[in-house]
Amino acid sequence: MSGQQKLFNVAVVGATGAVGEQIIRLLEERNFPIDELKLLASGRSAGKTVKFKGKDVVIQEATPDCFAGVHIALFSAGGDISRELAPHAVRAGVVCIDNTNAFRMDPDTPLVVPEVNAEQIANHKGIIANPNCSTIQMVAALKPLHDRYGIRKIIVSTYQAVSGAGAKAIDEMLRQTKEVLAGNDAKPDILPVGSLPVKHQIAFNAIPQIDKFQDNGFTLEEMKMIRETQKIMGDDSIEVTATCVRIPVVNGHSESVFVEFHNDIDLAEVNTLLANAPGVTLVDDLPNQQYPLASDASGKLDVFVGRVRKDLYNDNALNMWIVSDNLLKGAAWNAVQIAETFTK
Repeated sequence: MSGQQKLFNVAVVGATGAVGEQIIRLLEERNFPIDELKLLASGRSAGKTVKFKGKDVVIQEATPDCFAGVHIALFSAGGDISRELAPHAVRAGVVCIDNTNAFRMDPDTPLVVPEVNAEQIANHKGIIANPNCSTIQMVAALKPLHDRYGIRKIIVSTYQAVSGAGAKAIDEMLRQTKEVLAGNDAKPDILPVGSLPVKHQIAFNAIPQIDKFQDNGFTLEEMKMIRETQKIMGDDSIEVTATCVRIPVVNGHSESVFVEFHNDIDLAEVNTLLANAPGVTLVDDLPNQQYPLASDASGKLDVFVGRVRKDLYNDNALNMWIVSDNLLKGAAWNAVQIAETFTK
């Protein structure tokens, strides 16, 4: 029938994980034009069912030969799985949207935040990478300012929720909190996630390590923010330094950002640019103590910006506070946004 919307066969790889669950929920809420939904996970989850639009969808084991007939696959099952399975999916004609670190810095793979560089999607060769959660929210807020003034330098400190480390990390934080409040020692098993057996208490604490340390003293999470920001903005001359910290918040990443520009800035114009930026909500009413909070951002799709102020010593620099739901805009929602571009 003429004018009828095209339907897509969609696969979600990592369907039982925290991000996979959010992707499935968003596909339903957004009424994504799906003909067949294929939910893929590890063998131990195969056979379980997930509700989608009132019907039970059986989870299948993710294997190299399970992508026949699929148009779009959203991957969120870890970098090793993406590296193994995404090439098979591409050979089957699938467009892969990958939420892991597997392909982000591949020069042939677009690294996309739709509000920032959606035009890069057209350059894909089968795989489009979703950036790191902490990078996504920062560049979404900074893009309109970069376009207007040109960013020279960024110094960012992150305050990242335990949901970014998975459900087991959330459980550990809640368990440790109860243990400490009961006057007992909190036994750490999960955080920081890495190759070393050393673990630290997260309850009532802040851990200045997310991911493994690199030879330069930065963690992999920090290097992701540095490299990804330059790639997304299309400007390797931007100086970025990051310190990424895990804090005892269930969901929602917060960031303190110092940004220096090449050109003079006007604070009123900055606020107007942020207020009008796509996917950004400006919350900056200091007399009423209104500013972005992780508790308010959790469950919402936007990036929230506040505490916007000129630096005291540099007329070309700003300080700001950026908050977003790391499982939504930082992962699932950004991936679904990319997928939606293929439906228009």
